[in-house]
Amino acid sequence: MSHFRYIRKRLCCEGVRLAEIAEKVGTPAYVYSQSAIEERFREFDRAFAPMPHLICYAVKANANLAILSLLRARGAGFDIVSGGELRRVLAARAQPERIVFSGVGKTLEEVDLGLRHGILQFNLESEAELDLLAARAAHLRKEARVGVRVNPDVDAETHPYHSTGLSEHKFGISCRRASEVLQKAAQMRRLTVTGIGFHIGSQITRLEPFISALERLRALALELRVRGIVIRHLDLGGGLGIVYADEEPPEVSAYGRALIDLVKDVGCGILLEPGRAIVGNAGLLLTRVIRTKDSESKSFVIVDAAMNDLIRPSLYGAHHRIQHETLARREARVVDVVGPVCETGDFLARDRELPAARAGDLLAVMSAGAYGFVSSSNYNSRTRPAEVLVRGSRFRVIRRRETFDDLIRGEARRPL
Repeated sequence: MSHFRYIRKRLCCEGVRLAEIAEKVGTPAYVYSQSAIEERFREFDRAFAPMPHLICYAVKANANLAILSLLRARGAGFDIVSGGELRRVLAARAQPERIVFSGVGKTLEEVDLGLRHGILQFNLESEAELDLLAARAAHLRKEARVGVRVNPDVDAETHPYHSTGLSEHKFGISCRRASEVLQKAAQMRRLTVTGIGFHIGSQITRLEPFISALERLRALALELRVRGIVIRHLDLGGGLGIVYADEEPPEVSAYGRALIDLVKDVGCGILLEPGRAIVGNAGLLLTRVIRTKDSESKSFVIVDAAMNDLIRPSLYGAHHRIQHETLARREARVVDVVGPVCETGDFLARDRELPAARAGDLLAVMSAGAYGFVSSSNYNSRTRPAEVLVRGSRFRVIRRRETFDDLIRGEARRPL
């Protein structure tokens, strides 16, 4: 069920009117449904229940500590891509043995941090990274569990910026080289080979790319077994798409069945790294109309949220549904919904048919729970929005709105 719905003609998150949140917290603000996050996590957990598995939530999608703590309490592990994300999940009291460290650019300091905490697995993306990990493990006298992220050269059939599994991309090691790298790793002191995996992209709405990639990973796992390297985990990445407009992504249950059918006889557990698929439709960006403006060729609705708050429309041309906070009947108009930032690229929607807006109206930019606040910035010296978590009839500010003092903290006030 949708956790954002109209009750007595007012748009609500669970049992709380968005107008009440706007009155108490201000706008713009990100609003998340706790029940939506919990239910979506349970869907993934149930879908992969027939096999030993760990759902490692992709922290990059939404890194708020309250949300990380919520998922940790429900049994999630975590997929991280930086030392900062590692510190975040530890602050949320995650168990290190449930953390997977991915990413092509792990630094010496980040590797050391992961080694000191004894994380579940480093997903290696180059031979040079393997050499660094071996050297740091020896230096710190720590044991390291390693996997290799395989680049299966599979087209994820998604936006080019979201695709990560082709040979032309920076991610992973080719299937041909992965076997050699793993054999090298197996000979290194203080390293234990534990997994192989892939992550071919994000916002994928068909099963076929996942199946193609997993067929190649399965063949590699069986080849490695012949060579005496027993893989404990197959990391199937994330990337399952959500509905923003009219997409028809597979159900999580169908996704689980298709992947399990391919690997149930390999003798490995499964790691999974969903992010957007868990939090994307659990959040919205609440914004208020500043004014409207008509030019000779366009009509504009100017709101107090901008590209610095939600970059996806400007960066990807991404579509987010926009809903009025009230169901009052008004004539529909074709408008651009734009923010106050001094860029032509500052828009949340273009050529969108919406009920006529007036100054002071509240609008909800839907499906903004993933890659929203985490990608926000202070461009134009704008303070970043508040984040609010709703459960039933209660809500809590889980990140206060930034202030101007926050904005200039750490800056020198005088030149040389």
